[in-house]
Amino acid sequence: MSADRNESWDAGDSYERYVGRWSRPVARQFLGWLDLPPRLRWLDVGCGTGALSASILTAAEPEAVTGVDPSAGYLDLARAQVQDARARFAPGDARALPLADDTIDAAVSGLALNFVPDQPRALREMARVVRAGGTVALYVWDYAGEMQLMRHFWDAAAALDPAAVELDEGRRFPICRPEPLATLFGDAGFEAIATRPIDVPTVFADFDDYWSPFLGGQGPAPGYCMSLSEERRAALCERLRGVLPAAADGSIALSARAWAVRGTVP
Repeated sequence: MSADRNESWDAGDSYERYVGRWSRPVARQFLGWLDLPPRLRWLDVGCGTGALSASILTAAEPEAVTGVDPSAGYLDLARAQVQDARARFAPGDARALPLADDTIDAAVSGLALNFVPDQPRALREMARVVRAGGTVALYVWDYAGEMQLMRHFWDAAAALDPAAVELDEGRRFPICRPEPLATLFGDAGFEAIATRPIDVPTVFADFDDYWSPFLGGQGPAPGYCMSLSEERRAALCERLRGVLPAAADGSIALSARAWAVRGTVP
């Protein structure tokens, strides 16, 4: 993952509070869509804190799961949270995977592709390690559309700070839409390419439950938030408090959409 633009990717606990908790229901729907047989060898590229790896172990009956990520902090949390003899987690770059050719049945990635500087190279690497007829698939947040917790944040930030527009993930990551994802997979030579949206509810107990993860500094939006002065951060906080759809009990019901894509290695 990229760590520029005030972005940090090393504190797993902060990432869990921010979006890790919402990635699990997405992972379950994603695996249901793939509907792959049991006893496969899986690779989780950009495994982060292990949400997708854990879901594979629970739902897909794998022979083995290897998680690869460049962040030592995330890998430490993944190892702590995923206690299963079938799983191992190792440091590695999506552009140079530490695996031999044709040793994996299914290579997947959750919420990571847009942070890889050379995406075509990453897909070529996934294809290299997957056997012929195997599956490569991934999902990314719909930053420009229905990933609402981030969409509300960046819309509020841009209203107060025009410079925030350039940092908005919806603007920075145009790949995170079905058409460019399918094109990327087609250019990489995959067959039987398909895309689909995955929608999950993201319900916050109150405003603090929504706001406090942005103070953890993990990812573009929290990184931007923590780069602000206290005065400007307080102004952003109050603007969000005023626009988020809070219920009578203070809860805030939003939804999150991810776009998923899959293909077969020829």
